[in-house]
Amino acid sequence: MRFVSTRGGTPPTGIDAALIAGLAPDGGLYVPATVPVLDPAITRTASPTLAATAAQALAPYFGDSALREALPALCARAYAFDAPLRPLRGDGNDDGGDDFLLELFHGPTAAFKDYAARFLAECLSALRAADAPTTTILVATSGDTGAAVAGAFHRRPGFAVVILYPDGRVSPRQAHGLECWGDNVRTFRVAGTFDDCQRMAKAALSDRDLRERMALTSANSISLGRLLPQVAYYAHTARNFFAARGEALDLIVPTGNLGNAAAALLAQRMGFPIGDIVLATNANDVLPRFFAGGDYAPEATKATLANAMDVGAPSNFERLRHWFADDAALRAALRAEAVDDATIRATIAAAPARHGVVPCPHTACGLHVLERLRADGDARPWAVVATAHPAKFDSIVEPLVGHAVEVPPALAEGLARPAHGEPLAVDDAALRARLLDG
Repeated sequence: MRFVSTRGGTPPTGIDAALIAGLAPDGGLYVPATVPVLDPAITRTASPTLAATAAQALAPYFGDSALREALPALCARAYAFDAPLRPLRGDGNDDGGDDFLLELFHGPTAAFKDYAARFLAECLSALRAADAPTTTILVATSGDTGAAVAGAFHRRPGFAVVILYPDGRVSPRQAHGLECWGDNVRTFRVAGTFDDCQRMAKAALSDRDLRERMALTSANSISLGRLLPQVAYYAHTARNFFAARGEALDLIVPTGNLGNAAAALLAQRMGFPIGDIVLATNANDVLPRFFAGGDYAPEATKATLANAMDVGAPSNFERLRHWFADDAALRAALRAEAVDDATIRATIAAAPARHGVVPCPHTACGLHVLERLRADGDARPWAVVATAHPAKFDSIVEPLVGHAVEVPPALAEGLARPAHGEPLAVDDAALRARLLDG
């Protein structure tokens, strides 16, 4: 299979080169030249493990890869923890509908980014020549991506990680999780927004002179190596749900940069039995305005309680537009709803009694969208995607639910390590200098 750029200025390439490059040379995002549609014998039958589903779902993309034979083993290591679908307590207004939570926070940094970050690390390690120079993974993060990438590449021979995060715009525990690694991981507190961090990372990755002087790639959701592995948990959940119930599962995906949502859409297009997909955003409502019929108009980021979704210019919108003939077709495939901070607080506070869970602020956005659907009489089975563990947002969540949230062991281990980050201005030249000084 070949992969093309969303901007059309890069010759079709194989997956190994696309994984190593991160961003296409023309500044676009790599996507499959064609989306494979899998046999119903795979998409509609139960699978014993997430790793097994990952190997089946990803196999068409790796047909020409040097990693083809090793793919099942790579998946076994990357998907070593589950993504359980948990029934939620009904709220009394569901008219017989089924409420579920797809828990994607059981990895080492307690966020959904762990699955794809670990898969990308396995792939790049396997593709790396023994005598190759050190590869620097440059990642901009709005809260969780950086920690997942750091955890996946920490002390991995032949790799260094550089993290950019917006100073003061992530939770205290998220900040600690970004700064607690050391060794081959450097973390920079950028005096700006996530969009600033993302723009700086893209500028560095598009700097030909810089890339001639160092091996540089990305682990953001702009990377094909982040998009494809996220298909696995949607594929696994949908096929097992269909095998048990004989019907498709509808999804509510909290989103900011649209990577996780793009993966859900890709899984659907591959034939896995996924019904409607609704996007839940915070007050950064670029997507809800577009899907309601307005122009796509990126804007300055607003700081919210659901900080990992504080994105005013979602990169993966390019992928969505690439997959559809026009904006009308895209709007027919998805919808998006915004949730403000006051509603996030109210949803978190009510969730233990109403749904039987304590959600993080991002998951709370999804839960509120579910409540709107139920109030409108929608009785279909819906799963809200739980993107992060609530313990990462203790300063927000605990006062609202009135008790401490237990910290997962892996997260506690990171919080016990000392943390150190370096300040960085919103300046491309400053980042370039830091990258070159090693």
